[in-house]
Amino acid sequence: MPFRDSVLKLSPFVIVFLALAFGAAGAQESAAGGQSETSELRDSIHQMQLQIQQMQGLMHEMKDEADHYRSETLKLEHELELTRQQLSSLQPSAAANPPPGTETEATQESRSGATAQAPKTEQRIAKLEEDAELMNDKIDEQYQTKVESASKHRVKLSGILLMNIFSNKGLVDHLEVPGIALPATSSTTGANTGGSFGATFRQSELGLEVYGPTFAGAKTQGNFVADFFGEFPETVNGSVSGALRLRTGTIRLDWPQTSVVAGLDTLFFSPLYPTSFASVGIPALSYSGNLWGWTPQLRVEHRLISSERSTFTVSGGILDPLTGEAPPNEFLRLPGAGEGSRQPAYAARLEWGRRVWGQPLTLGTGGYFSRENWGFNRNISGWAGTTDWTVPFSAHFSLSGVFYYGNAIGGLGAGIGRSVVFNGPLSDPATTVHALEAIGGWSQLKFKPGAKLEFNFAAGQDSVEAGEVRGFTLTPGYFPANLNRNRSEFANFIYRPRSNLLFSTEFRTLRTYAVDRGSDRANQLNLIMGVLF
Repeated sequence: MPFRDSVLKLSPFVIVFLALAFGAAGAQESAAGGQSETSELRDSIHQMQLQIQQMQGLMHEMKDEADHYRSETLKLEHELELTRQQLSSLQPSAAANPPPGTETEATQESRSGATAQAPKTEQRIAKLEEDAELMNDKIDEQYQTKVESASKHRVKLSGILLMNIFSNKGLVDHLEVPGIALPATSSTTGANTGGSFGATFRQSELGLEVYGPTFAGAKTQGNFVADFFGEFPETVNGSVSGALRLRTGTIRLDWPQTSVVAGLDTLFFSPLYPTSFASVGIPALSYSGNLWGWTPQLRVEHRLISSERSTFTVSGGILDPLTGEAPPNEFLRLPGAGEGSRQPAYAARLEWGRRVWGQPLTLGTGGYFSRENWGFNRNISGWAGTTDWTVPFSAHFSLSGVFYYGNAIGGLGAGIGRSVVFNGPLSDPATTVHALEAIGGWSQLKFKPGAKLEFNFAAGQDSVEAGEVRGFTLTPGYFPANLNRNRSEFANFIYRPRSNLLFSTEFRTLRTYAVDRGSDRANQLNLIMGVLF
């Protein structure tokens, strides 16, 4: 630790010496070179000075954090030593103990009190030792080797290694992350009663964050998140070895009150998701009231500070107008109905937020609009109105959720993944294309008794009118055209014994309704273990 402090103290002088040395060398070369070389050297020196300033700022931050953690550690060690001394004083030595049968009543009471106090003191010592160990880990973290990049800018690697073991009862659309229940008939299950068991590691994630230079007064940042929930390799037992899949990737320019974000990201006008580690490859309650989608977009966010504790955020942007269609070709990207309209989708959002009981309180509302061209002048307008909330009731309880109503928004997960239904092939001009109006939402109650444990209870539903789908037999999405309502509920607990380790158990139920029959049921029990890094 003294060597590290010496390095931190000497580093600014070394940086200044290097800057002067480079400056002198640059001056000599500029005197010997031509006018063009002088200009290039000046630019190089200017860039080097900026980098030196950034390095100085970073090293000062590291030194301040290290000093803070060191002082906290010394306080904990001092308190631990005082507690040990107190314990020693409470335990009389063997030499001072009177012979058996000669203890007075006061001596017996004193010994009894010391015996009762000892376990409590030992628990306190154990807690202090754990806190001191955690503080030392944080100090060591400041000196660990960071991820190196070619640009020499700071890069952070993060992610989660996630193992899921699950058991399904009933027939579902997806073995690992079920979204709807299907009829378990003999033609679909054979002799099987409609149950399954499996495990997966494919929901693990990898993320990169890149912190770039300042541009026009804005901090630049990029992030990238991928998982292994892509297509299965055509090999033996390939169903457990999913390919790498891009989830999100954005580039940000952040000013004090305004941000510009471009890339593949979640739906910014409906940003909330239920809390679940059983369904990460596809967000929980998808097609059961949870609007979701990783969509290419460009948006602007502006934050208005109305008071010391309250803020308003206004967001607006354009998105790729996705409609929920399955790709017609594995390698060739062809335009969908939304992209065939030759214009983007538009969205906006207004959010008010503040802090209550140490938790965020947010209320938001959003809107979405797109045009869809299904050929032969079959043009449809897709639109949606949303509202969302996160409301803490105390330091331990909070309620969150989303409600939406819209038309032709299967690309956002509504309408059970369908924007339209039709009664014939789209290549036939006589085929009728009918847009689906969808209504739905979800809500979640969170109980967090401590920093390491939380319980979540959530339910959601997505539906369309039965008359909207009756008489239509085809759909461009993955799901059958005769479905008119899908409902799901789950309950889970998440235990984090350490900041980078978690255990969870979740039970989920599904019930899916069709216009030409009753409803189908299914459920899943999921056991989860994860390591974050």
